[in-house]
Amino acid sequence: MTKSITTRVTAISNRTEPLLGSGGGGAAQLGKVWRWGSDNMLPYALSLLARRSVAHRRIINDKADYIAGKGVVCDEHVALLDHLVGSANGRGETMRSVIARLAMDEAMFGNAFMEVVTDEKHSFLSFYHIDASKCRLASDSPSVVIHHNWSSFNAADAKTLPLYPRFDAFGDGTLRAVVHYKDYEPMFSHYGVAPYVAGLDAAAIVYKTDRWNISRIDNSFQLSGVMMLDGVVDSEDEADRLVRTAEEKFGGHPGQVLFVLRGDKSSDSTSRFIPIDTASDGDWQSLHSQAESDLVVAHSWFRSLSGLDYASGFSTDRILQEYEVALNTVILPKQEQLLEPMRAIIFEVLGIDASSLEIVNCPPMRSKPQYMRVWEARKADGLEYDETDPEQQRFLAELVRSAGTSKA
Repeated sequence: MTKSITTRVTAISNRTEPLLGSGGGGAAQLGKVWRWGSDNMLPYALSLLARRSVAHRRIINDKADYIAGKGVVCDEHVALLDHLVGSANGRGETMRSVIARLAMDEAMFGNAFMEVVTDEKHSFLSFYHIDASKCRLASDSPSVVIHHNWSSFNAADAKTLPLYPRFDAFGDGTLRAVVHYKDYEPMFSHYGVAPYVAGLDAAAIVYKTDRWNISRIDNSFQLSGVMMLDGVVDSEDEADRLVRTAEEKFGGHPGQVLFVLRGDKSSDSTSRFIPIDTASDGDWQSLHSQAESDLVVAHSWFRSLSGLDYASGFSTDRILQEYEVALNTVILPKQEQLLEPMRAIIFEVLGIDASSLEIVNCPPMRSKPQYMRVWEARKADGLEYDETDPEQQRFLAELVRSAGTSKA
């Protein structure tokens, strides 16, 4: 597990030197990959940061949920396509489940990997999500090296899959390939860069301010300060032992109290505590709030869609308005990015037109009745509708007649 966030999250590099994994035979073939980060461990650091920073994790979760939508629909008359939507692989996962995991990796790493499985006869097609943190791009061929733990690489436990559109045959009779989704970033040729890259420091600040509050609770909200201990000792070892004993009994959270052993025989020889009161609570709160705001901006996201403004009031109009902006600027483009390779592969392997494949999007709340006619919904949303349609005119007439009867 990565211990330091600060040193890890800044380890983004476009170094072109391949990393040669340690191990026995086959290491040169399977371990020669392009570094993902300066130490090849950037996904691990980003994962750790997402697990520790509250607002950062909420934004990632919400973006992935909105991009995955409420489900995937297609032309029901195309039986094979409809079956693929309901069962995308041998594990029985739906296409929506696969897309949700891909969206999570995209939001967290700026990269996502999907395995495509078929056979020479193209009798079936399966889509599998691959954990992006386990994937590295091979430097000597257009392929992906997959290993369960890159901190202790072992060539015997790694496997290599070709990058789509190239398929390789395997011993079980299948043809396999990997689709690599990545967010474009200038100067980065091999891996994409997380969309919130400019907000890494903000995410770390949110985590560290929360940790600071925890340390205050652990220390029972006692003031930090310097404890002057009076005592004459014969050796440095004895002095260290005396200070350690005092820390264990009276220090609270490590680092809150500095113990100083004074061995001189001055007139002022009593032990005393000198508090350090910086009155910085307001500064810490402002720093935390500013970091949250910066983090939302870095994610290209919206506060009301991540629950950050609920404390100041619940504005239905604002939530719906920001959802519309997010839908057109973030959600729909990402959905198209994920679906485009799937449609192409379905047509290539199964020979089926998958243009009807779409993700269902629903707003986080409703501003109109749950049941409406299509033209009513279009009118309520400010979209075009046919006012001269006979069915619509008949329905309007019935509404007017009903209103007149109720008034009478």
